[in-house]
Amino acid sequence: MVHPRAGSPALAEDLIDVDAVRRAYYDIEPDPANPDQRVVFGTSGHRGSSLNGAFNEAHVLAMTQAIVDHRNAAGITGPVFIGFDTHLLSIPAWRSALEVLVANGVQVRTAADDQFTPTPAVSRAILQYNAEHPGEQADGIVVTPSHNPPADGGFKYNPPSGGPADGSITSVIAESANEYLEAELAGVQRVPFAQARDSHLVRDYSFIDEYVAALTQVVDMAAIAEAGIAIGADPLGGASVAYWAAIKEHYGLEKMTVVNPDVDPAFGFMTLDTDGKIRMDCSSPDAMASLIARRQDFDIATGNDADADRHGIVTADAGLMNPNHYLAVAIDYLFTHRPGWEDGTAVGKTLVSSSLIDRVVAGIGRRLIEVPVGFKYFVDGLADGTIGFGGEESAGASFLMFDGSPWSTDKDGLIMNLLAAEVLAVTGQTPSQRYAQLAERYGTSAYARIDAPADRAQKAALAALSADQVQATELAGEPIIEILTEAPGDGEPIGGLKVVTENAWFAARPSGTEDVYKIYAESFRGHDHLAQVQAAAQQLVDSVL
Repeated sequence: MVHPRAGSPALAEDLIDVDAVRRAYYDIEPDPANPDQRVVFGTSGHRGSSLNGAFNEAHVLAMTQAIVDHRNAAGITGPVFIGFDTHLLSIPAWRSALEVLVANGVQVRTAADDQFTPTPAVSRAILQYNAEHPGEQADGIVVTPSHNPPADGGFKYNPPSGGPADGSITSVIAESANEYLEAELAGVQRVPFAQARDSHLVRDYSFIDEYVAALTQVVDMAAIAEAGIAIGADPLGGASVAYWAAIKEHYGLEKMTVVNPDVDPAFGFMTLDTDGKIRMDCSSPDAMASLIARRQDFDIATGNDADADRHGIVTADAGLMNPNHYLAVAIDYLFTHRPGWEDGTAVGKTLVSSSLIDRVVAGIGRRLIEVPVGFKYFVDGLADGTIGFGGEESAGASFLMFDGSPWSTDKDGLIMNLLAAEVLAVTGQTPSQRYAQLAERYGTSAYARIDAPADRAQKAALAALSADQVQATELAGEPIIEILTEAPGDGEPIGGLKVVTENAWFAARPSGTEDVYKIYAESFRGHDHLAQVQAAAQQLVDSVL
């Protein structure tokens, strides 16, 4: 249900109590017997609020020690590159992590002047170090809950591959961390923060200089500068604030404006998201309302979430682009403007992304690799160059450099936003105008995600569903042609169900944090048919739970 003030500026009563959230991080001791207070790694690490015992100092100390244990078992001897975003809990959690890493004798690379660091800058730093030190692999930690509300904290681990850790790693880390919680942190090594920060093991690393200077290897920055494009870059108060200022200066982008450059742990400058919460979701028209209102001031306007791994594209002619639409535009453009990429380089997409992408990929004669939800499924392909572009419907993507080598193996909202400016500079068309051409050629779809109620047992049943449990043969008036519980691109379990017809599909997955399951659906027969698909999907799923 849409909140009555969705898209309106936040008021004083919408803001978090900064002191209370910070105190709760240190004061609340999580109860490991409570499933909601245990360490759980979802698709993007462990997330939760300090106020309800889901993200507290004990969690971070336990997770960091568990990561050290994993490093030791895996023989990882290089430094840990660590970054953190602008959420209130990110700095305390970064401090806690540093205390444990140094106590365990681990080398650490953190930003000079304790600067905020976007997720893609950490990923790129890991890849660069490992390319230069093949016998001493590095890994990383990013302290961020991504686009989550201001009271939340988040913690994710990136192994030497540079991208999000897969389930075989995170399950071990989570299990170990929970054992430390159950043992009241016995076995967790720790030194005071001042001692940790001044340790010889901790070295400053210029994430921002390295990242900004290398952008010419992945985006045509010269074309953007020569075209004189007016760019409005809104960091949404996140870790990319200083990065956009540095990009403007380094590349002489005189017509670039860094919108809302202030950092506020309460994110009081935001407009409320669809549900009435403050959420730095750059794919949400309500969260992006203030930038959308200024779209006539710029040729291209862009947004990033708090750790800059997601992108949002706003054009004067269309407003905020649907993430699926921009993914399709980016794929079509990149694979026709990157002659250095191998002919066999494939396109990766998650199975809940639009089928328009399938049609675009077929149209440019490339192979599609469809994977479960989670960017971790693109890591290996981006690392070895077999995937040129990997993207998610939730506005996360990355792509290869001009020479076909990896840029990052985690989502990068900065290069996706700069690519929108490159598209305009090179083709003379905005990404939304390019999308209109694709829609005319491949069809227009209606796409949406809704939630349906489900308790813990029902969510577990959905995650373990097999295709032969589905007896239906028709979906919203069309014969079912495919029932999937494994992703066709890699055979990995999707943790739910996808049902496909000629002109429509739906996918159902349990939520990792709420008592609901998510229904993603799309129809190329219009919004009325989409509503029929959604209703039929809920009825079908409920019948097998």
